[in-house]
Amino acid sequence: MSPLPLVSVVCLCYNHARFLREALDSVLVQTYPNIEVIVVDDCSTDGSASIIREYIAKHPHIKFISTGQNRGNTTAFNMGWRASHGAYIIDFATDDALLPERVAQQVAAFEKLDQTYGVVYTDAVYINDASTPTAYHYKRRQNGELDDFAPSGDVFADLLRQYFICPPTMMVRRQVFDHLGGYDETLAYEDFDFWVRSSRIYNYFYLDKVTTKRRVHTHSLSGGWYKPGNKLLASTVMVCRKAAALVKTGKEREALAQRLKYEARHAYLTRNFEEAEQLLDLLGQQAGIPVLYKFLGVLNRNRINLGLLRKVYHYLKH
Repeated sequence: MSPLPLVSVVCLCYNHARFLREALDSVLVQTYPNIEVIVVDDCSTDGSASIIREYIAKHPHIKFISTGQNRGNTTAFNMGWRASHGAYIIDFATDDALLPERVAQQVAAFEKLDQTYGVVYTDAVYINDASTPTAYHYKRRQNGELDDFAPSGDVFADLLRQYFICPPTMMVRRQVFDHLGGYDETLAYEDFDFWVRSSRIYNYFYLDKVTTKRRVHTHSLSGGWYKPGNKLLASTVMVCRKAAALVKTGKEREALAQRLKYEARHAYLTRNFEEAEQLLDLLGQQAGIPVLYKFLGVLNRNRINLGLLRKVYHYLKH
């Protein structure tokens, strides 16, 4: 009987002291027996390091890496990934938590797939600061069946068009990171870029299980996504340019156009005028600019602030 493949859980910590014990405990109680635990602290200032030392004293098999100075998620993960040895990798933020069967379920799914599949992703339950469940990532019918968009196979065009994967649910085959050279450290966040570059080469598989608790709180990275001057949106522009160089078919080009329209609208309505202009220029190169977006371009160039419309929309929606 062949040995079980090693799974590396790269635990990324930056000022997660409030949640760190719950996160690390969730890794240590996994039912899967062959796990490598690597904790990367990105120079936390809230006492996280002392909690990590406490866990290392109790569990000497935990590997610890300090980034030396605050480097950001992409660099911190790459440091952990390069120090790892697992056949499969989990990028795990330590404000989230894993359900006990998570690793076992995803490895079992991977072992049934061929080498063209590089990512297995799942459903997640959202939790608040108090770890109280608030919702699931995907919509479901009353009988529990999935009632949402969660495709498998070649998902490149799907990932260009819309957001549908809950990032912390992903388990990734090691060769994907080897192929890509890890995350792009010039970016402020990793998800969209990883999806674009990896799905161009590898298939994805959706496993219909809830495997992860994803925490949504006031200090989440995504909380300030469209604030004026936010570096996340500048990274989105960079990824869209990469995607434009990778599209091959009309379907993919149309999907990218949909993404560019969405990002340009939100960039404009949040007064990120420079990024909005860049996104509209890229849209023109890909598919031509529809009349509505030509008008948006005029408003954008004249810095006419209609951000109130976005606030009213979100108020009515929520």
